[in-house]
Amino acid sequence: MRAALIERTFEVAAGRIEDLTPLVYARLFAEQPQMEALFCLDANHQVRGEMLSQVIRSILDFVGERQYAATLIQTEVMTHAGYDVPPAVFGTFFGVVAATLREVLGQDWSPEIDAAWRELLVELDYYVTHPDQSETARAALS
Repeated sequence: MRAALIERTFEVAAGRIEDLTPLVYARLFAEQPQMEALFCLDANHQVRGEMLSQVIRSILDFVGERQYAATLIQTEVMTHAGYDVPPAVFGTFFGVVAATLREVLGQDWSPEIDAAWRELLVELDYYVTHPDQSETARAALS
């Protein structure tokens, strides 16, 4: 049920706007202004688009088969730390995506969708705040 709700938000948004990228990054830079400087060389916004695409694919994998999303999130937390992006800031991106979708969906953002996204964001945050894959692998086994 949750996966279908999350997937539906992306489908509805895709039917309403051609590209989420400018909306997502406008919100990100409003919430985390220090991040905009990291994109100074991304004049054509291709890096932003690719990053958002990867995040969307990861979210869909996370609510679906979970073949790679958790590990990718953990890896990207560590990679982004090398770009001076603290995990707390990295973790806000998922919420920015959700808030942008909520805005695009408007009245179609139901309480059920809201609950699904809130639950998802809590789960995603676990992997952002626990980037040690050996630690999370042990936790998954217990």
